Amino acid sequence: MELMCSCDDPRRRVRGYSDVSSPTSSRLPWARFSAWLECVCVVTFDLELGQAMELVYPHDLRLTDKEKTSICYLSFPDSYSGCLGDTQFSFRLRQTGGQWSTWFVEDGTYNREVPVALQKETAHYFGYVYFRQVKDSSVKRGYFQKSLVLVSRFPFVKLFHSLLQLIAPEYFDKLEPCLEAVCNEIDQWPAPVPGQTLNLPVMGVVIQVRIPCKSDTPGSSPQRQLNQENLLPAPFVLPSVQELDLFRCFQPVLIHIQMLWELMLLGEPVVVMAPSPTISSETVLALTSCIAPLKYCCDYRPYFTIHDNEFKEYTTRTQAPPNIILGVTNPFFIKTLQQWPHIIRLGELKMSGDLPKQVKVKKLTKLKTLDTKPGIYTSYKTFLHKDKTLIKRLLKGIQRKRPSEVQSALLRRHLLELTQSFIIPLERYLASLMPLQRAITPWKNPPQVRPFRQEEFFKSLEHAGPQLTSTQKGDWLSFYRRFFRSPNFDGWYRQRHKEMSQKLQALHLEAICEANIEVWMKEKSEVEIVDLVLKLRDKLMRARCQHLPVKEEVLHKLEMYTDMIISSLPEDLQSILQHH
Repeated sequence: MELMCSCDDPRRRVRGYSDVSSPTSSRLPWARFSAWLECVCVVTFDLELGQAMELVYPHDLRLTDKEKTSICYLSFPDSYSGCLGDTQFSFRLRQTGGQWSTWFVEDGTYNREVPVALQKETAHYFGYVYFRQVKDSSVKRGYFQKSLVLVSRFPFVKLFHSLLQLIAPEYFDKLEPCLEAVCNEIDQWPAPVPGQTLNLPVMGVVIQVRIPCKSDTPGSSPQRQLNQENLLPAPFVLPSVQELDLFRCFQPVLIHIQMLWELMLLGEPVVVMAPSPTISSETVLALTSCIAPLKYCCDYRPYFTIHDNEFKEYTTRTQAPPNIILGVTNPFFIKTLQQWPHIIRLGELKMSGDLPKQVKVKKLTKLKTLDTKPGIYTSYKTFLHKDKTLIKRLLKGIQRKRPSEVQSALLRRHLLELTQSFIIPLERYLASLMPLQRAITPWKNPPQVRPFRQEEFFKSLEHAGPQLTSTQKGDWLSFYRRFFRSPNFDGWYRQRHKEMSQKLQALHLEAICEANIEVWMKEKSEVEIVDLVLKLRDKLMRARCQHLPVKEEVLHKLEMYTDMIISSLPEDLQSILQHH
């Protein structure tokens, strides 16, 4: 009999959506706040210490010393960026402590219901930064320098930067009392439920958002749900919680978008060298979103500094660079990361007439000096031919002064169709590995998903390859071969295999539910019947622990079957099983 899973690990005993909105949990301090954010940090510049943590809110959140140090360094642009005024950017850091959030741990419902790219992180934090640097004669250094940082496990870059635009300027004027009031308001927010329109009040404004759900059609515009409440003031409607302006992010590299998409799909090591943490972080996040609806399964750091805990790990020359995208601004990295295979060097955006000046692809050997010119330094040769139609449409849009959001929609649609053309043959082949439903019988273990065989898949491409949905020419076969060695394939296959195995378990439960158990019992010994009871209980527990895709009425019926079987046994066995 299979091992039983346990739902009783106290670190896993968690609240779901309904609980976070219940009267009981709303009395728990910070339950609703920590459904959205881990904490809010204020980082300042200390003449003796450098960047220093001035405040963490809520006060009793326990960040490790390593995490605090990383947040401090990542919350300030380095001196090469020369950021005056207000600057916003993002970072992502590895969690170093093993501690779950003190107040609220989500039960997995959210991650099951959202597109994979929006899933909540379990081993990393996102930091959303609002940095202010202005001249101030009252300060010894001559400048006021401070960052307000929202730390979260959600990749909601659009939502949290919009939130910072509301609260940071007010905080810099009124300081801690203002921050405490904002955190208390966030502690009244509804839980982040996918598919629902959520009203999030803060500082006299209501931000209205909708987190996408898995059932949404990829690439569709956000659904508009009529809200019955008469909200005053009228809500500030945010069309997306995470989508960046792709067109603006990729302006200097538009003609190379095909190459960048391939590099992302293959999970290649890439460095983005940018003039500011804003450009660095937006470019890295835009790159990871290129392959949606696939999840980018490699590591990525939108903003990375020489003080980072992983600096030595990533700059060593004794082993190949890891599968990661690094966003950096310090020119020092040109020397330390010379061995990396793909380096995107960006400068300040320059125009060539109406068009943004496009960087050129250059040989890595030319990347030598700190003042190296902008360009994509790589020896990579694309597997697919460049799509000139897209470039022409985008350039025509620039000439006609088409709005950036329309250009972004065109670009996002193109990348989505490209990714779907690539992934549909894989999905089609994977579906052929699923056992037939008639092979599932109630009294035998469910059949296994057949193993994925690459050569078998390549044969299927002859009649069901990307050519069915894409006009893109090129060496698709070699492209797939390279993809099979990437972390993105491994992540996609593991997830799909898990879903298919769970589907087989669910179908097996339905088959047991439809079987005539009384007829089966007539020919069986007490030992076999007791064994069936234990197996049914185990399956029911697994179904609930693993949230199998099975209807509640099926589980209820199986519970009734189990009770009926137990009642047919002698009283001594009944007593044992009822207390088991």
